[in-house]
Amino acid sequence: MIHRKLAESTWQEVRAAGATGIALLPIGSQEQHAGHLPMGTDTLLAEEVLDRATALLAQDGDLELVRLPALPFGHSPHHLFAAAVSLGAATLGAVLDDILDSLAASGYGRVMVVNGHGGNDEIMRLAVKRFALRRDVTAAACSYWTVTSGEDGAEDGGERPEVTPGHAGWFETSLMLAAHPHLVRTPVPARAPVEPPPLFDHPPYPGLTVERHGEWARVGGATDDASAADPDRGRRLLEARAEGLARAIRAFDAATR
Repeated sequence: MIHRKLAESTWQEVRAAGATGIALLPIGSQEQHAGHLPMGTDTLLAEEVLDRATALLAQDGDLELVRLPALPFGHSPHHLFAAAVSLGAATLGAVLDDILDSLAASGYGRVMVVNGHGGNDEIMRLAVKRFALRRDVTAAACSYWTVTSGEDGAEDGGERPEVTPGHAGWFETSLMLAAHPHLVRTPVPARAPVEPPPLFDHPPYPGLTVERHGEWARVGGATDDASAADPDRGRRLLEARAEGLARAIRAFDAATR
């Protein structure tokens, strides 16, 4: 595999890579993650999973990947009650449009966006769909928690689907304890149960998306209790997502040559 960073490449190398390679764009956010995780958690985890995935692909001889710098800002108006640096939905969509169009103009015919923030997901997927409609390209998108090796759940209890991905809870805190333990403020306090549970996390009927004003502030900025987060589980969860993303990149490459 040839793996290069866009920011460290010359324009000639960028043009040459675009002919056959895949451009990889991680995107995240800067927003509150309760009192124990840093604002950049989503960006850091998107980068961590992507970098681990590319390391797993190191032996793929005919694969060329170009890693873009992460887009560190996302759509986070629901976290402004505490602190966030947020782009409006239309702004984020326009930024992604410009980045993707720039990649096409620079010679890339294949692009994958890897997201780390739930608030970006719908906007990112729509941007990728629009991109393929207006340009002669093939594009893909995923949020890192949606791809997994499928080997990390039943036997060792690594997965907890009911709180994955959540926000500033068990899942993200476990990942951060494995990836960036020096950035986690410990001990992680227990979260008191919140009644009634927030509607965005517990809709009253399957298939509904429900939002109620003030919910994020009412629950204290986290979706679930992070006090049982564990770095060993976090390591297994990271490995599973990295392996899943590596498989997804391989599949995307094989389907679009």
